[in-house]
Amino acid sequence: MKAFRTVLWGLIGLMALALGWLTYEWQRTEAEIAGKPYGVPFELVDQTGAPITEAAFRGRPTALFFGFTHCPEICPTTLFELDGWLRQVDPDGGKIGAYFVTVDPERDTPELLGDYVSGVTDRVVGISGEPDRVSDVVKGFSVYAKKVPLDSGDPEGEYTMDHTASVFLLDAQGRFKGTIAWGENPEIAVTKLENLIR
Repeated sequence: MKAFRTVLWGLIGLMALALGWLTYEWQRTEAEIAGKPYGVPFELVDQTGAPITEAAFRGRPTALFFGFTHCPEICPTTLFELDGWLRQVDPDGGKIGAYFVTVDPERDTPELLGDYVSGVTDRVVGISGEPDRVSDVVKGFSVYAKKVPLDSGDPEGEYTMDHTASVFLLDAQGRFKGTIAWGENPEIAVTKLENLIR
Protein backbone atom coordinates (compact mmCIF):
# COMPACT_ATOMS: atom_id res chain seq x y z
CA MET A 1 0.00 0.00 0.00
CA LYS A 2 2.91 2.33 0.83
CA ALA A 3 4.43 1.70 -2.60
CA PHE A 4 1.11 2.48 -4.25
CA ARG A 5 0.90 5.84 -2.41
CA THR A 6 4.45 6.69 -3.38
CA VAL A 7 3.74 5.94 -7.04
CA LEU A 8 0.47 7.88 -6.86
CA TRP A 9 2.17 10.93 -5.35
CA GLY A 10 4.92 10.64 -7.93
CA LEU A 11 2.33 10.66 -10.73
CA ILE A 12 0.56 13.64 -9.18
CA GLY A 13 3.89 15.47 -9.00
CA LEU A 14 4.64 14.71 -12.65
CA MET A 15 1.17 15.89 -13.68
CA ALA A 16 1.65 19.13 -11.73
CA LEU A 17 4.99 19.70 -13.45
CA ALA A 18 3.48 18.97 -16.86
CA LEU A 19 0.55 21.29 -16.19
CA GLY A 20 2.91 24.03 -15.02
CA TRP A 21 5.04 23.65 -18.15
CA LEU A 22 1.97 23.73 -20.43
CA THR A 23 0.67 26.85 -18.69
CA TYR A 24 4.06 28.53 -19.08
CA GLU A 25 4.25 27.63 -22.77
CA TRP A 26 0.68 28.82 -23.38
CA GLN A 27 1.35 32.17 -21.69
CA ARG A 28 4.65 32.57 -23.57
CA THR A 29 2.92 31.84 -26.89
CA GLU A 30 0.11 34.29 -26.07
CA ALA A 31 2.71 36.98 -25.27
CA GLU A 32 4.58 36.31 -28.52
CA ILE A 33 1.36 36.50 -30.54
CA ALA A 34 0.34 39.71 -28.76
CA GLY A 35 3.71 41.27 -29.63
CA LYS A 36 3.66 40.44 -33.35
CA PRO A 37 1.57 41.90 -36.16
CA TYR A 38 -1.56 39.86 -36.81
CA GLY A 39 -2.05 38.06 -40.11
CA VAL A 40 0.47 37.53 -42.89
CA PRO A 41 2.46 39.66 -45.33
CA PHE A 42 0.64 40.14 -48.64
CA GLU A 43 0.73 41.84 -52.02
CA LEU A 44 -2.75 42.62 -53.32
CA VAL A 45 -4.46 45.60 -54.97
CA ASP A 46 -6.85 48.20 -53.64
CA GLN A 47 -10.11 49.23 -55.27
CA THR A 48 -8.28 51.57 -57.65
CA GLY A 49 -5.95 48.78 -58.81
CA ALA A 50 -2.96 50.23 -56.90
CA PRO A 51 -0.68 47.79 -55.05
CA ILE A 52 -1.33 47.39 -51.34
CA THR A 53 0.54 45.39 -48.70
CA GLU A 54 0.29 44.72 -44.98
CA ALA A 55 2.16 48.03 -44.50
CA ALA A 56 -1.25 49.71 -44.92
CA PHE A 57 -2.14 48.24 -41.52
CA ARG A 58 0.75 50.02 -39.78
CA GLY A 59 1.17 53.57 -38.51
CA ARG A 60 -2.37 53.96 -37.23
CA PRO A 61 -5.04 51.59 -35.90
CA THR A 62 -7.00 49.54 -38.41
CA ALA A 63 -10.55 48.23 -38.68
CA LEU A 64 -10.49 45.25 -41.06
CA PHE A 65 -13.49 43.39 -42.49
CA PHE A 66 -13.66 40.41 -44.84
CA GLY A 67 -16.69 40.03 -47.12
CA PHE A 68 -17.90 40.10 -50.73
CA THR A 69 -19.97 42.29 -53.03
CA HIS A 70 -22.75 39.76 -53.67
CA CYS A 71 -23.41 39.51 -49.92
CA PRO A 72 -27.12 40.06 -49.30
CA GLU A 73 -27.09 41.46 -45.76
CA ILE A 74 -24.02 41.15 -43.54
CA CYS A 75 -21.52 43.02 -45.71
CA PRO A 76 -23.59 46.06 -46.70
CA THR A 77 -24.91 46.37 -43.16
CA THR A 78 -21.42 46.13 -41.66
CA LEU A 79 -20.04 48.70 -44.12
CA PHE A 80 -22.90 51.08 -43.32
CA GLU A 81 -22.52 50.63 -39.56
CA LEU A 82 -18.72 50.89 -39.70
CA ASP A 83 -19.03 54.15 -41.66
CA GLY A 84 -21.28 55.59 -38.94
CA TRP A 85 -19.02 54.45 -36.11
CA LEU A 86 -15.93 55.86 -37.82
CA ARG A 87 -17.60 59.22 -38.41
CA GLN A 88 -18.51 59.34 -34.74
CA VAL A 89 -15.10 58.32 -33.39
CA ASP A 90 -12.84 59.80 -36.08
CA PRO A 91 -14.72 62.66 -37.76
CA ASP A 92 -11.75 63.87 -39.81
CA GLY A 93 -10.79 60.37 -40.94
CA GLY A 94 -7.12 60.47 -39.99
CA LYS A 95 -6.95 58.28 -36.89
CA ILE A 96 -8.21 54.88 -38.09
CA GLY A 97 -7.64 53.08 -41.39
CA ALA A 98 -10.53 50.87 -42.52
CA TYR A 99 -10.38 48.09 -45.12
CA PHE A 100 -12.77 45.63 -46.74
CA VAL A 101 -10.97 42.53 -48.07
CA THR A 102 -12.96 40.41 -50.50
CA VAL A 103 -13.32 36.68 -49.87
CA ASP A 104 -14.62 36.31 -53.45
CA PRO A 105 -11.85 37.59 -55.74
CA GLU A 106 -13.19 35.58 -58.71
CA ARG A 107 -16.10 38.02 -58.97
CA ASP A 108 -14.86 41.02 -56.99
CA THR A 109 -12.55 42.85 -59.36
CA PRO A 110 -11.00 46.06 -57.99
CA GLU A 111 -13.43 48.13 -60.08
CA LEU A 112 -16.52 46.25 -58.88
CA LEU A 113 -15.26 46.36 -55.31
CA GLY A 114 -14.60 50.09 -55.59
CA ASP A 115 -18.13 50.76 -56.87
CA TYR A 116 -19.60 48.60 -54.12
CA VAL A 117 -17.64 50.11 -51.22
CA SER A 118 -17.90 53.72 -52.41
CA GLY A 119 -21.66 53.27 -52.80
CA VAL A 120 -21.82 52.90 -49.01
CA THR A 121 -18.83 54.79 -47.60
CA ASP A 122 -15.76 56.80 -48.48
CA ARG A 123 -14.08 55.79 -45.20
CA VAL A 124 -13.28 52.18 -46.21
CA VAL A 125 -10.83 50.94 -48.86
CA GLY A 126 -11.62 47.75 -50.78
CA ILE A 127 -8.90 45.13 -51.29
CA SER A 128 -8.85 42.38 -53.94
CA GLY A 129 -6.29 40.50 -56.01
CA GLU A 130 -5.39 37.16 -57.54
CA PRO A 131 -7.56 34.40 -56.02
CA ASP A 132 -4.64 32.37 -54.65
CA ARG A 133 -3.10 35.44 -53.02
CA VAL A 134 -6.42 36.51 -51.51
CA SER A 135 -6.92 32.96 -50.23
CA ASP A 136 -3.53 33.12 -48.49
CA VAL A 137 -4.54 36.37 -46.77
CA VAL A 138 -7.92 34.98 -45.72
CA LYS A 139 -6.24 31.93 -44.16
CA GLY A 140 -3.40 34.01 -42.72
CA PHE A 141 -5.87 36.18 -40.83
CA SER A 142 -7.75 33.09 -39.57
CA VAL A 143 -10.89 34.07 -41.45
CA TYR A 144 -13.45 31.43 -42.37
CA ALA A 145 -14.63 31.65 -45.98
CA LYS A 146 -16.36 28.96 -48.03
CA LYS A 147 -18.09 28.98 -51.41
CA VAL A 148 -21.66 27.68 -51.14
CA PRO A 149 -23.58 26.77 -54.35
CA LEU A 150 -27.04 28.33 -54.54
CA ASP A 151 -28.45 25.64 -56.83
CA SER A 152 -26.56 22.50 -57.82
CA GLY A 153 -28.50 22.34 -61.11
CA ASP A 154 -27.64 25.91 -62.11
CA PRO A 155 -25.48 25.88 -65.27
CA GLU A 156 -24.04 29.30 -64.37
CA GLY A 157 -22.70 27.93 -61.10
CA GLU A 158 -24.23 30.68 -58.97
CA TYR A 159 -22.94 30.70 -55.42
CA THR A 160 -22.72 32.69 -52.23
CA MET A 161 -19.98 32.84 -49.60
CA ASP A 162 -20.12 31.86 -45.95
CA HIS A 163 -17.55 33.95 -44.09
CA THR A 164 -16.44 35.38 -40.77
CA ALA A 165 -18.60 38.41 -40.05
CA SER A 166 -16.48 40.21 -37.43
CA VAL A 167 -14.52 43.43 -37.85
CA PHE A 168 -10.91 42.86 -36.76
CA LEU A 169 -9.30 45.64 -34.75
CA LEU A 170 -5.53 46.11 -35.06
CA ASP A 171 -3.33 48.63 -33.28
CA ALA A 172 -0.85 50.93 -35.02
CA GLN A 173 1.74 48.13 -35.09
CA GLY A 174 -0.73 45.75 -36.74
CA ARG A 175 -1.26 43.72 -33.55
CA PHE A 176 -4.63 42.11 -32.87
CA LYS A 177 -6.66 44.05 -30.29
CA GLY A 178 -10.11 42.50 -30.60
CA THR A 179 -13.18 42.34 -32.80
CA ILE A 180 -16.53 43.97 -33.32
CA ALA A 181 -18.99 41.12 -33.72
CA TRP A 182 -21.86 41.00 -36.20
CA GLY A 183 -24.83 42.54 -34.41
CA GLU A 184 -22.64 44.16 -31.73
CA ASN A 185 -24.34 46.82 -29.61
CA PRO A 186 -23.49 50.11 -31.40
CA GLU A 187 -22.39 51.81 -28.18
CA ILE A 188 -19.98 48.97 -27.42
CA ALA A 189 -18.66 49.07 -31.00
CA VAL A 190 -17.98 52.80 -30.70
CA THR A 191 -16.27 52.29 -27.34
CA LYS A 192 -14.02 49.61 -28.86
CA LEU A 193 -12.99 52.00 -31.64
CA GLU A 194 -12.43 54.82 -29.16
CA ASN A 195 -10.21 52.55 -27.07
CA LEU A 196 -8.31 51.54 -30.21
CA ILE A 197 -7.23 55.12 -30.93
CA ARG A 198 -6.33 56.06 -27.34
